Amino acid sequence: MATIVKQELSGSTDGRPIQLSNSGMTTIHAAQAGNSDNNYDEIWAYATNVTTAAVSIEIEFGNTASSDNIFVTIPPKQGLMQIIPGLVLNNSATFKAQADAATAVNIVGYVNKITS
Repeated sequence: MATIVKQELSGSTDGRPIQLSNSGMTTIHAAQAGNSDNNYDEIWAYATNVTTAAVSIEIEFGNTASSDNIFVTIPPKQGLMQIIPGLVLNNSATFKAQADAATAVNIVGYVNKITS
């Protein structure tokens, strides 16, 4: 039987927001090792923009090929916007992101770690 444990994003300290850089990808979460059907991380992530102008973010989800990246524009000062809706990663794959403006976007969220 599978076990599900809710945990903070691995890039977070004590569950606090992760601030994005505009000078390279910031690791938001690294999935657990292993690639069986019952060994993966279900990721839920939200972004907030603390500035007064919209900011674009680039998300690298499990693959470093830029052609696979996800681009999202985060509106200014409007609370949390869902950017990863329960997508799964395993086998130590990573979720990274960067913003087009420094210190503008913070990421929060959690992971449901599913193991057998």
